Amino acid sequence: MKKYLLFLGLLLGGGTLTSCEKYLDVNDNPNNPISSTPNFLLPGIISNGIQTQMFTALRTPYITQYLVSRTRNSGGNDQYYLTNANSTNTFNYSYFQSGGNIPPMIKAAQEEGSPYYVGAGKIMQAVILAHVTDMLGDVPYSEAYQGGANYTPKYDPQEQIYGNINQLLDEGIVEMSRPSSENFRALYSTTPSESGDILYKGDPAKWVKLCYALKARQLQHLTKKSSYNPNAVLALCDKAFTSTADDAQIQYQTAVSPLTNTTNIFGTTRANFGTATFSTNIIKYLNGTTYPGVVDPRFGIMAPTTSTGADPGAGTTTNLTPGSTITDFYASWYARDLGYFEVITYHELKFIEAEAAFRAGNKTRALAAYRAGIQAHMRKIGVGGTFSAPAVTFPTISEAQITAYLASSAVAQTVSETDLTLRRIMEQKYIAMFLNPDSWSDLRRLDFDPTIYVNFVYPTLNVNSTLASKPDYKDRFPRRLLPGATEVLYNPNEIARIGGNDPDYITRPMWFDQP
Repeated sequence: MKKYLLFLGLLLGGGTLTSCEKYLDVNDNPNNPISSTPNFLLPGIISNGIQTQMFTALRTPYITQYLVSRTRNSGGNDQYYLTNANSTNTFNYSYFQSGGNIPPMIKAAQEEGSPYYVGAGKIMQAVILAHVTDMLGDVPYSEAYQGGANYTPKYDPQEQIYGNINQLLDEGIVEMSRPSSENFRALYSTTPSESGDILYKGDPAKWVKLCYALKARQLQHLTKKSSYNPNAVLALCDKAFTSTADDAQIQYQTAVSPLTNTTNIFGTTRANFGTATFSTNIIKYLNGTTYPGVVDPRFGIMAPTTSTGADPGAGTTTNLTPGSTITDFYASWYARDLGYFEVITYHELKFIEAEAAFRAGNKTRALAAYRAGIQAHMRKIGVGGTFSAPAVTFPTISEAQITAYLASSAVAQTVSETDLTLRRIMEQKYIAMFLNPDSWSDLRRLDFDPTIYVNFVYPTLNVNSTLASKPDYKDRFPRRLLPGATEVLYNPNEIARIGGNDPDYITRPMWFDQP
């Protein structure tokens, strides 16, 4: 099921397309409307809301050691040097390019009687809030989206934001569960042009499944809390995605003027990763190092089989695409210009289910979900195909290869304590979540545990000294991004209040990451 990424930046935040106070009505331009119907607001909310996570993914793959810099450097993200500029787009796309249009869309939908658009708005608000708080910590919500009435909204505690997310999803489920006959406007239309629900093409049942999947993810983040209930997570999984066809993802498309930036943020056209290569961490999982003699069928798809990886900060003079002078990263299936960006997927959900079942003591369910997650990811990326820039032909993964891998020493075969372990579940989830920013949430709540993430290498060259000097290993890793640069400039009092200017701010655990 393909989803299409519409042009970005058309619908700016802060209610820019809503009705406003009359001013010199005689000069109103009929070709430049100041209000819009929900079906023309929702595409920008979806595309820009997901673009938020894409921009974050320019940084987090270095923290999670999917990628490292090919150049030996001082001050790179893979050495845990972060700047306010790194997270400016994460914040701005959350609140301006996407989030700012949600309240006026919901208002317009309520006035005309289109509850599906109300539901989509609430669910997208939850998707955006979940991402921005998990990356930044405390963020505005209760005082957000007021435009000129409040340029300096307060930052709400993350615990409160998690409550808001859950409430929004519950309300979204109610709206999306109404009969279609109650809607004045169709949720999706292709005439006279595509409008409305570009994510699920007007299928409210898939939106409901997305709600339960996101609720399960957010609840699973709380494994350090005494209130954590794995059976509650499992109950949510039961109502969420049932196949890869339910995946929440956006398809990239060719940029045709006036469209811009509609190709893959990881791809060659946008050229964000020209100095990147794979980390030794991820390559060792694929090339038979972690489990000697077991080469993962995804090797050659996720990364070329010529890739050897590099350690953070060390750099490499090799790791180029075969027959090319460009980085091997661009020969990855994930770097296709017209690939897609995954927000939350069925294979991620199966690993959430596996971990929750494991923690609940239901090892039989855990084993089945864990193996289903591996299978689903392999089937999804093992479809073959080609990419022309650079010239790459991706191998397919056959059912026989999947069966052989599932029977190998790289995969747990039984529910015994020595076979099915938390390490086994989380390392396969780590592979399947390649480049997804939420992998960082797993690493943080598991304290970058070297007995779970066995290939993780702490930087030894030019690492951020504020982190490296921490006496406890688990405290030597970034726990949050810095506040966006625009907030430092325009909302300085709130940034100071939350400690966002402090030298060790990125080392502080978030609420979800604490007991």
